[in-house]
Amino acid sequence: MSRPWGLCLLSGWVVLASAAPAIAQNPFAGDAKAAKAGEYEFRINCALCHGLGARGGGRGPDLTRAQKKHTHNDAEMFQVISNGIPGTAMPANGTNGQGVGMTDEEIWQIITYIRSQEVKTPVAAAGSAARGKDLFYGDANCSLCHMVQGKGGRLGPDLSGVGGSRTREAIIDSVRNPSRRLAWGLTEATKEFPQEYESVTAVTSDGKTFKGVTLNEDSFTVQIMDAGEQIHSLQKDTLRSFTKSRESAMPKYSTDVLSDQELGDIVAFLTSLEAK
Repeated sequence: MSRPWGLCLLSGWVVLASAAPAIAQNPFAGDAKAAKAGEYEFRINCALCHGLGARGGGRGPDLTRAQKKHTHNDAEMFQVISNGIPGTAMPANGTNGQGVGMTDEEIWQIITYIRSQEVKTPVAAAGSAARGKDLFYGDANCSLCHMVQGKGGRLGPDLSGVGGSRTREAIIDSVRNPSRRLAWGLTEATKEFPQEYESVTAVTSDGKTFKGVTLNEDSFTVQIMDAGEQIHSLQKDTLRSFTKSRESAMPKYSTDVLSDQELGDIVAFLTSLEAK
């Protein structure tokens, strides 16, 4: 079979329809040898976004969970990998130059590998979702910058779906070490990867200073949201200076500020949103 496309499971927007699979059921279901081959294909084509072991990454959700948002069986998963998900960062098989493009057989092998990695029994949340919600909107001040289901601030990324896209460990690390891996923000059809939440300082020709996070940027313009959630659109060629920093605008929450138990409660709250 020819390989007309390359693939990265979650790094672009262009969606092309591939031919429907000749069979509706995975011919390699439960085949350990096929799962091993699928692991190799997954590392090449999918791990950039979904992480090693399919445990989720900055762009792709955790695939080890038995319940998935867009698929309920192997046939639906095949279609998602083949055709992508319109309106999301999940592209069709091989539309952005990543990977080597996969045959139907290789897609089925990847599905077999994903099934082999699934956690059949959900792990009980290590914390109280109710207390976590109170902390999120109260003393922890998370909602000053982050929104959940339409309620909260806009300076940081919307966390409504973070419980399904990031593992518990990844969420905890992003709170304890926010600058280690900056969150992804605005996604555009013309960009292979979303804009990161970089911290920036811009000084205009008349000496006015703007500090905040980048919402969008191209070669000529930049959009900055300041701490007051005001958005400033600036022309780069008119600026006196423009500097970026990979030091996250989010403060580093040590255990002195937010205990392990309190953080566990907040993670339990965020994770509970996926089950609703």
